[in-house]
Amino acid sequence: MSISASFDQLLRGGRVICPASGIDGIRDVAIRNGKIAAVQSDILPTSAREVIDVTGKLVLPGLIDTHAHVYQYVTGRFGMNADMVGVQSGVTTLVDQGGPSCMTLPGFRHFVAEPSKSRVFAFLSAYLVGGLEGHYYPQLYSPEGVDIDATVKAATANLDIVRGIKAHAEIGGFARWGIRVIEMAAEIGRRADLPVYVHFGQLWGLPESGTNGEDVDTILARVVPLLREGDVLAHPFTRHPGGFVNREGEVHPVIQAALDRGLKVDVGHGSHFSYRLAKKALAAGIIPTTLGADIHGYNTHVPAPAGTPDQHEDDENHPFAGQAKFSLVQAMSSMMALGLALEQVVPMVTSNPARMLGRADEIGALRIGREADVSVLTQQSGRFVLRDNENNEVIAEHLLQPEFCLRAGARYDAVAPILPQAVAA
Repeated sequence: MSISASFDQLLRGGRVICPASGIDGIRDVAIRNGKIAAVQSDILPTSAREVIDVTGKLVLPGLIDTHAHVYQYVTGRFGMNADMVGVQSGVTTLVDQGGPSCMTLPGFRHFVAEPSKSRVFAFLSAYLVGGLEGHYYPQLYSPEGVDIDATVKAATANLDIVRGIKAHAEIGGFARWGIRVIEMAAEIGRRADLPVYVHFGQLWGLPESGTNGEDVDTILARVVPLLREGDVLAHPFTRHPGGFVNREGEVHPVIQAALDRGLKVDVGHGSHFSYRLAKKALAAGIIPTTLGADIHGYNTHVPAPAGTPDQHEDDENHPFAGQAKFSLVQAMSSMMALGLALEQVVPMVTSNPARMLGRADEIGALRIGREADVSVLTQQSGRFVLRDNENNEVIAEHLLQPEFCLRAGARYDAVAPILPQAVAA
C-alpha cells in the first residue's frame, strides 16, 4: 500500500458492464470519497488503500429494483425490510410500488427512505389507503378511495423520493367499479407529470355477482389508450388472467402498438411469474424494459406480525401463493434461462430503470464523479433448475448470484436470508 494512495478502494480485474457508458470488458473501478474516480484498465494496485480482487466476477452499476415492497410494518406482511431487499441482496436502489399514499408518505420518508442504507424511491399509490394489505379489502380501492388533488399535491411536493404513481387494472376491480379508478390514476400521472405503473393480472377475487359483464381479455385494450409515453405495463408474464397472454394463449395485439408509442414493460417477477407465458411473450418479441423483483412478505418467508390474518380466505387460489424463492438477481437469471443474453438483461436493472425514474444523470451508470453505487455478481456455469409457482421448470446454464455491493462507497455483503440457493439440475 502506498502512503500516498489516491483511491480509497479499487475493484480490480472484473468484467465491467455499464450500458449507459458503452463499457463491456475487463476494467478496474477506483473509488474516492464514496464516488467513482476512475474506470479503466490496469490501475496500479498501489494507488488504492484497499484492493478488492473481483477477477472472474461481474461489476455492474448498482442494481435498481423497480418493484419493491418495503414500507415495513405499515403495510403488514407486504412490507419487507428495505436493506434486506436492497443492499444485503446486492441491490443499491429500490422503488416501493404503491406502499405509501398521500396520507402515509411522510411516515415512509421518515422511517424508510431516510434511515435506509439502500437508496429508496416510491411510486405513490393512487389510492388513499396505499398498500395496506389491500388484497384482503378490495372495497378500499374503489373510486371513492381516490383523491386526485391530494395525491397530485403529495407527489409534486416530494419529487425527491416520489418518482411515479401505482395503480391496478384487473378483473376484480373492473367487475366492481369499471374503468373509473384507472382513469383517475392516469389523471394523477398527467397532472403530476410522472409515469403511471399499472398492475395487470387478477389481484382481487370477483364479487359475489361475478364479472358483471366485464371481460378480462379486454382490459388491456381499454387501459392502454389512457396511458402516456413512459407509463409502465407491469406483470406481463403473470400466471393470472389479464396479462399479456390471453385465454387463447395468444399475445394481446395491443401490446406491440403500446410499445411503439413509448409505453414500457416491467417484469414485476414475484410469485405471479410464469415461465410458460413468458416464453410466449418473448417469442412474440415483447422484451421487458425493466425487471422488478416484487418481493414481499407473502411470497418470501418472513414471520407474520402478530394479529395479521393467518391465511387468505381463499388460500389455495391466493394470488401470492407459492414457494419459489427469488430475488432481483435471480430474476436476471430467469430472463437468461428464457433465452435473453446477459447484455440484454443488464440494462433492465441499471440504465433503463434510471431513465424510468428520471434519474439517469445520478444512478444507473459507472461514471466519474457519481456516487459509487456498484453491484458485484458471480456467474456460475452449469445446469441449474429454476421453477415458477405453476411448477414449470427451466434449466439455467448460467446462474447469477450477488456477492456484495457498494452504496456510495460503503460495502455491504449479500447476506440477506431471503436469497435463494442454487439448485443443480
